[in-house]
Amino acid sequence: MESYKKLLLANKAWVADKLDVRPDYFERMADDQSPEFLWIGCSDSRVPAEDVTGTEPGELFVHRNIANQVIHTDFNILSVLQYAVDVLKVKHIIVCGHYGCGGVKNALTHKHLGLINKWLRNIKDVYRIHQRELDGIADQATRFHRLVELNVQEQVWKLAETSFVQHAWQKENRPYLHGWVYDLHTGYLKDLLMLTPGTPLNDIYKFEFED
Repeated sequence: MESYKKLLLANKAWVADKLDVRPDYFERMADDQSPEFLWIGCSDSRVPAEDVTGTEPGELFVHRNIANQVIHTDFNILSVLQYAVDVLKVKHIIVCGHYGCGGVKNALTHKHLGLINKWLRNIKDVYRIHQRELDGIADQATRFHRLVELNVQEQVWKLAETSFVQHAWQKENRPYLHGWVYDLHTGYLKDLLMLTPGTPLNDIYKFEFED
């Protein structure tokens, strides 16, 4: 059997399981969504957001890209962020990276990888910002792990620097911003930092709102 057909069969089994537990499962799910969380994660196939958090469909609004980046010129993530904050009214935004991230690993090299070089440039910027600390780590694997963590932290701060988040902070005292890292070897999530509404920002990144 071709591999893609296995996915279709697995889908039928999954539907049967859900209907067996609750006959109206999909009718309820189709009505609307009101997730409490926006998850910004890596595209890596080994880090499925719902599985690692034990959540059900409808609980997480999910955006994934290579190395869980928050780039202020990327209209994809900005659209997801605005919808999550302004329409879905999420209470928490989680940036989740993972140890062993291929994007971060390649950003540590000088390889020419084509178009993805433009994307990985953002991680190289994280390295430059924290170069003194990272260059002081002799063990390559430890340095790699630390860059994964620093990359997550920088993306959380980038969220706080958006007008969408700042406006929601000012008007509705939400969302809380979280930085987590997933360990592929243990399955556990590591809580790195949390920014609460109103967290002080560098003045140059602050927005003023009339309403």
